[in-house]
Amino acid sequence: MASITLFVGSVYGNAENLAEQIESHIKTVGHQANIAQSPTIDSLKAAEHVLFVSSTTGQGDIPDGLFPLFLQMQAQLPMLTDKQVGVVALGDSSYGDTYCGAGRQIDALVQELNAKTPQPRLDVDAGEYFEPWEPVEPWLKSWLASL
Repeated sequence: MASITLFVGSVYGNAENLAEQIESHIKTVGHQANIAQSPTIDSLKAAEHVLFVSSTTGQGDIPDGLFPLFLQMQAQLPMLTDKQVGVVALGDSSYGDTYCGAGRQIDALVQELNAKTPQPRLDVDAGEYFEPWEPVEPWLKSWLASL
C-alpha cells in the first residue's frame, strides 16, 4: 500500500475538484492519499509519493496556492530521487504556447530534482475534455500500478 500526497494548484476550482476525485480513487483502490492543504517544502520532503495537479493561470503561470512551494523547490533544490512523482496539467490548447504552462514548469523542475517519473506528464486539454477525469483515470491507474 502506497501513501500519496497531492499538491494542487487551482484557480477556479477545477484542479481542486479533480484532485478530490483522484484522492477518492486512490483510497478506493487501497492506497492512502491526502491533499496537502498548505503545501510546503517540508510536506514535500515528508511525502512518500507525490502527485501534482495544476491548472495554468495568466501567461502559463503556476496558481497562487502552489507557487510558493514551487519557489521553495527552486531555491532549496531538494533532491527527489527517492520519490515517485506524477504531474497532471490542466490547460486549454487554444492559449497556444502557454498551454499547460504550469504543469510543464512543475514537470521540468521535478525532472531537474531527479524524481522518478514512471508516467510522462499528462496534459488535459479543456477544449477536448469538459470533464478532466476521463483522460486522468487511465493515466492514474498506470501511475499507481508503477508504485
